[in-house]
Amino acid sequence: MAAAASRAMFSPNAMVASSTPYLQLHRQRPRFVASFNRATNHCDGSKSHGADFSPHSGCSGFADAIRSTTELVNTEYADLELTYKLPPQVGRVRTRQHVNPLSSKFSVPAAVPDWDVVFKNPALPLVVDIGCGSGRFLLWLAKRNSDTRNYLGLEIRKKLVERANCWLKELTLHNIHFVYANATVSFQQLISSYPGRLMMVFILCPDPHFKTRHQKRRVVQKALVESIVSNLASGGQVLVQSDVHEVALDMRNHFDNSPDLQHVNIVEPTSFPFDKDGWLLRNPMGIRTEREIHAELEGSRIYRRMYVKRP
Repeated sequence: MAAAASRAMFSPNAMVASSTPYLQLHRQRPRFVASFNRATNHCDGSKSHGADFSPHSGCSGFADAIRSTTELVNTEYADLELTYKLPPQVGRVRTRQHVNPLSSKFSVPAAVPDWDVVFKNPALPLVVDIGCGSGRFLLWLAKRNSDTRNYLGLEIRKKLVERANCWLKELTLHNIHFVYANATVSFQQLISSYPGRLMMVFILCPDPHFKTRHQKRRVVQKALVESIVSNLASGGQVLVQSDVHEVALDMRNHFDNSPDLQHVNIVEPTSFPFDKDGWLLRNPMGIRTEREIHAELEGSRIYRRMYVKRP
């Protein structure tokens, strides 16, 4: 049962067929990497050590890298055909890169939406993206699976949620919704109320919170993992990834310790390529997140694990 569900959702052939823009971008990647490398050096070619790389520093390499990243993201998500025109109440979206989820203002669970209002068919299987960022990754998936899946994005930065919900209206999608929520305190209340089955959870490049004293802020903690696993339907899947090896290992340890989950290299050993350490070598979704695009532009590796819930 789990193997069949895995094949149906993430057939490698289907992935390649749906990811032509992704493959085309990789053929162009050296040009973008070279541009980014120029941005990480002084204008005179010497290596930067604490130099000012703000957009106002006068170094054209910084602007080149920003344009390259923006070009990559816009090309990857060109199929969405977003106009990027936002209503006045949303305005310009400028957010903090790092947020403290333990702050008291994030301690109250998000209100449960009326599922009959936000989704055309709330009985469809549900896919949840924890820390969905801009939401474009989830919008791309929702557009391609409008009749077979519902998508829910949880994001702790309110402005990103407001903009994402404007975009879904622009795209006239009725199978996706974004909620301003701290997943750590809201996941159980939200997902346990959903009338359909939870079939997929993404945790993709979460905030690493590098400092030892801040690691308790990381989104993947024992309580959240237990809530995800308990709500996940049999055959349901969890995909985690990070460009920070330490963070990827931390997430892996949490999910590996769940007796109800199996890694896909056990369930589907021939369908998904893995390295000797058990990391998934390819993106199984056919589209990259914005953080993934930026990390690969820097030359970073993405560490991925995908799990299937036992029958």
